[in-house]
Amino acid sequence: MAYLGESTAKLGFGLMRLPKLGDGGIDVAQTSLMVDEFLSGGGTYFDTAWAYGGSEEAIRKALVERHPRHSYTIATKNAAWLGPKTADEAKAQLSISLERLGTDYVDYYLLHNLGGTRTRFFEEWGLWDWALQMKREGKIRHLGFSFHDNAKTLDQILQAHADDVEFVQLQINYADWEDGSVQSRLVHEVARSYDKPVVIMEPVKGGTLANPPEPVAQILRAAEPERPLVEWALRFAMNFDGLIACLSGMSSLEQMRENLQILKRLSPLTQKELDALAAARAKLAELIAVPCTGCHYCMEDCPVSMPISSIMESLNRAALYGMDRGKSNYGFATRDGVRASDCIRCGQCEEACPQHIDIIDKLAAAAEQFE
Repeated sequence: MAYLGESTAKLGFGLMRLPKLGDGGIDVAQTSLMVDEFLSGGGTYFDTAWAYGGSEEAIRKALVERHPRHSYTIATKNAAWLGPKTADEAKAQLSISLERLGTDYVDYYLLHNLGGTRTRFFEEWGLWDWALQMKREGKIRHLGFSFHDNAKTLDQILQAHADDVEFVQLQINYADWEDGSVQSRLVHEVARSYDKPVVIMEPVKGGTLANPPEPVAQILRAAEPERPLVEWALRFAMNFDGLIACLSGMSSLEQMRENLQILKRLSPLTQKELDALAAARAKLAELIAVPCTGCHYCMEDCPVSMPISSIMESLNRAALYGMDRGKSNYGFATRDGVRASDCIRCGQCEEACPQHIDIIDKLAAAAEQFE
């Protein structure tokens, strides 16, 4: 099994968006079927996090309790910036994760979502040295970090910690490849300049690239009429050097099977295909209103329990499909009574947002359009 450097499989099972039951809990039975399919298809890399509500417990039941420990690798993460008030509370996340997962160690441990104001928590609380100690004790096999910021910031972190970390997890997809905020191309170049293997996250941008707006879909269908739209996104992300895994946040057995079939057909992109993706990228940039991926980090500590991600989706639906669709989605999103106009402008959501969205301004725009 490949642990670092290029993976044989290249596809990773992202566990943020697992299938749900009617009561909102994770569907462990369906997740178990997806786990079995993934392992049978050659996959080994499972990615979860302390902050993914219910995910670690679900993968214990669906994976750890059902398959030999040597047959898979688990990645989980430490979100020191999300909830803990002290260094000890932040460090306790590893023990909590191990208990939830039902394992004595994790193969990949990541300091979660570095960049912006979040990085200082790991520095000020000594979490780099602590994580290295956990590695020496065998509770962590490989140490890395996930990152949402610009290339300059990534270079600064790697200058300080190149000897500490073995890999970096980055947001890379064809839509964000030349984006001025996400800087997918530039951050990949920085990571590789330090010879760090990469785990790719958000290859389909929270599902947007699996079902892009019709003008974007038309460009890709004109290039390859029979190719599934999601295949364009996954092939783009799976063809990078130094790749450990490309994470796909699959939510159904159907999606799992489709992704495994794409993996079997994987081949380098031709210049014609790269040109089609460039045209699709340009068209998508014209159309999309808010680059939200639905990660929900903005909502974790919202003092008014604002359904921010769903409101951002409403803005996008209005921009892409018309005002009626936007208003309908907004009405459903705010059915429990908390509306965009209830924002108190505290700013915690913007500090947590990996996409650097001006959320407060977008909520004001939503209030104006939909209320």
